[in-house]
Amino acid sequence: MASYLIGYDLNKPEQDYKELLDAIKSFTNWWHCLDSTWIVKTDLTAVQIRDKLSPHIDKNDELLVAKLSGEAAWVGFNDECSKWLSNNL
Repeated sequence: MASYLIGYDLNKPEQDYKELLDAIKSFTNWWHCLDSTWIVKTDLTAVQIRDKLSPHIDKNDELLVAKLSGEAAWVGFNDECSKWLSNNL
C-alpha cells in the first residue's frame, strides 16, 4: 500500500466540500491535519484516486494527487497527527 498526498483548491465562492470530503473519507486510512491537504493510504494509483475524486469538484477547481516517497519532516502537529505520519509514511 502506498501513501498519497491529496491537495485541492475549490474556487467557486461558498463551494460545498461535503461530497469531496466524503469521497476522501471513504478511504479507510486517511490523515487530515491541514486545511486542504489530506494523505490517504491505498492500493489505488494516483490516476485512480484522481478519477474517484474528480466527479466531486467543479471544472474551475484544482486537484493534486501525488505518491509520497516515505521521507518526510514536520513540526507543530499534535501527537495523533504526528503518530499517523510516523506510522504511515
